[in-house]
Amino acid sequence: MFDLLLRNGRIVDGTGQTWYRASLGITKDIVTIIKGETSQVEAARVIDVSDSVICPGFIDMHSHSELKLMTDPEHHAKVRQGVTTEVIGMDGLSYAPISPVKLEQLLTFLAAINGMPPPETRWSSVKEFLDILDGRSSCNVAFMVPHAAIRIEAMGWEDRAPTPQELGRMQQLARQGMEDGAFGFSTGLTYPPGAYSDTNELVSICEAISDLGGFYMSHARYTKGDQLLDPFREAIEIGQRGGVPAHISHYHSPVEGMGARMIDLVDEGRNAGVDVTFDQYPYAAASTILHSLLPYWVHAGGPDALVERIKSPRVRDEIGDSVNPMWGSTLDNYIFSHIGSDKNKEWEGRSLTDMADFENKRMVDSICDLLIEENLEVGFVARTGNPENIRQIVRHPAHMVGSDGVLTGEMPNPRTFGTFPYVLGQFSREEGLFRMEEAVRKMTALPAQRLGFQDRGILRDGMKADIVVFNPDTVKANATFEEPKQYPEGISHVIVSGKIVIDNGKHTGALPGRALKSQ
Repeated sequence: MFDLLLRNGRIVDGTGQTWYRASLGITKDIVTIIKGETSQVEAARVIDVSDSVICPGFIDMHSHSELKLMTDPEHHAKVRQGVTTEVIGMDGLSYAPISPVKLEQLLTFLAAINGMPPPETRWSSVKEFLDILDGRSSCNVAFMVPHAAIRIEAMGWEDRAPTPQELGRMQQLARQGMEDGAFGFSTGLTYPPGAYSDTNELVSICEAISDLGGFYMSHARYTKGDQLLDPFREAIEIGQRGGVPAHISHYHSPVEGMGARMIDLVDEGRNAGVDVTFDQYPYAAASTILHSLLPYWVHAGGPDALVERIKSPRVRDEIGDSVNPMWGSTLDNYIFSHIGSDKNKEWEGRSLTDMADFENKRMVDSICDLLIEENLEVGFVARTGNPENIRQIVRHPAHMVGSDGVLTGEMPNPRTFGTFPYVLGQFSREEGLFRMEEAVRKMTALPAQRLGFQDRGILRDGMKADIVVFNPDTVKANATFEEPKQYPEGISHVIVSGKIVIDNGKHTGALPGRALKSQ
């Protein structure tokens, strides 16, 4: 007898092949596909899903949920989209392996992205970090060793190349993280301290994990070379020279006409035998931390040094207009998404320009004063994306879906609440950019392949029961820039490790998520 029977649905198995009619039985956390008549099949619970698709649970290939999973384990924003696995440790900006004092520095540095963990909850190793999340949230996690953590641990917040000993320590830490269960190595090369590295440093770290099956995941160095394709060429080069696959995070450019050139670059690499993949979200806007607008040299020495430095009028004069964004955008398009204190919350949803004009301050002074007052806990949404480039890029077969969702603040990027139903409803059904089965592949089998999962991402007998049930005719995102914290429609059931988490659109309170491990 099955624990649960999903009767007579349209099975979309994740491979991209056309759907077929069947039922799906679950025993504990294992799937069985049942074709034909099921009236005599016994199950503790039967759900008729004849109007719906049954598919593997969605894998968010780019997530910033690690600390929010500790403080809000039901994780409604993601699990209601059908996300059953979050890939965390993104952009090199995460929290293990690292020693206690440096962990506190990193928590302060990244508070605008992830908030803070519970006061009594701390860790040092990747194993300890994953143990905290295992069986204590609604979503599975897969972790990438973050460059910031291992660089800070090996050499602090120094703006220089590592010594041979320091580089060796980073290699050792990356290996240890992989042995503890991480799936690869991630960088954020426009964020200090990752921005202080060079290509050779990153190649050496990749070499250290190549025999453990890891891959390289890069938030590219957007300031490099032509600032268009050269940043991505470096990412591919690092993977190629390091002996690991290369995966490019949130692969996009706001510059008109770049979509086709970026696709050509991926094809060029793959045709040359380089294992290149990438993720992208469907909303034409970025999200990040306010202090990322400050020049790299201002961050040297860590968050305490940064706050002290920007108190100086001389430093602010030197920063000057360099806080303005690349590619000709303006700070009118940069909208506060999260401000830590209640005192300044009223500015969430308004632009950086609005605040500077209201205060009658230079932009650099407005930014620095706010960062000091909030101890760096300020984030923004940059409405600077190019919808046409996104639509060209997401059609590529090496594209997989990643939300890059940030869960802090009252005005987050709508991608946090809407990415996966937007791809299914808008991109696939309404715009016809790809078939529904291909949309599901981009969310399931393809990221599972990149991560090396052997037991999930495809619906086959014996696979793990991470499952989504959705109505292909009604599934849609409701999140908008004006009202971003809106749950989607058309996703009726989400099952994680065989346990129902979303039951007819309602959260059951179940916390069956596991910390998945590579080794």
